[in-house]
Amino acid sequence: MAETTFPDEFPEGAKHGKFARGALNSVSGLIPLAGGLISAAASAWGEHEQGRMNDFLQHWIEMLRAEMEEKQNTIVEIMQRLDLRDEQIAERIQSPDFQSLLRKSFREWAGAESDDKRSMVRNLLANAASSTVCSDDVVRLFLDWIKNLSELHLAVIGKIYNQNGITRGRIWESLGRDPVSEDSPEADLFRLLIRDLSTGGIIRQHRETDYAGNFLKNTRPKSRPGTSSNLQKSAFDDGESYELTALGDQFVHYAMTDIPIKLTYTPENSEQV
Repeated sequence: MAETTFPDEFPEGAKHGKFARGALNSVSGLIPLAGGLISAAASAWGEHEQGRMNDFLQHWIEMLRAEMEEKQNTIVEIMQRLDLRDEQIAERIQSPDFQSLLRKSFREWAGAESDDKRSMVRNLLANAASSTVCSDDVVRLFLDWIKNLSELHLAVIGKIYNQNGITRGRIWESLGRDPVSEDSPEADLFRLLIRDLSTGGIIRQHRETDYAGNFLKNTRPKSRPGTSSNLQKSAFDDGESYELTALGDQFVHYAMTDIPIKLTYTPENSEQV
């Protein structure tokens, strides 16, 4: 399969009309889905409009080039963390199921808008290739979580994982946030974060279990007359403790825990010192 190469530089449209038209026609061959639109623009538009299209395509292709480089680096980093001498791992990465996970992760690459999230995608795929603890359905769910959760959501997950049974008030403090009033936007945001993670099945209030793992009903003591408060529960309550669900715990181990590198190498294009 021939390697697709992007032009390093586009000519300036209005000053070099013929070259701009040629650039548009050549790009239409590189991007088949946009070929019809680009060809129509080259035939119908004047040099000034073609120059605008030319500038847009230049930025677009630079963005595609950067995205392809990120994906390439991610694949390399995944392979560095796998022991391909293990026949099961070698078969796993070539299986249709794992290839499906790869396609899903790269289709939704735009959701991994930070280096931390890209590292999580890498960790998740590397763990999915080398471990069978989580099913592929669960891995797909984790990919959706990485795409949809904000950096603050993920920080809250990390705080609860590091201190099982932590309260909302302690979570807020450990995030390094200053005290705020209950009717502030920050308090509303924090309530939303906790609600998102709770309804999403990632965290829950601490529950006691029996020897078989069944959850026990909470026995709440009756409040004495005259001791009840007319205030609603604080967004930063220090009474109820939180923990990760089983899914949340697996998410931390699969996506937020790095696998040690098993294979090191020196890129061919790196400069020798």
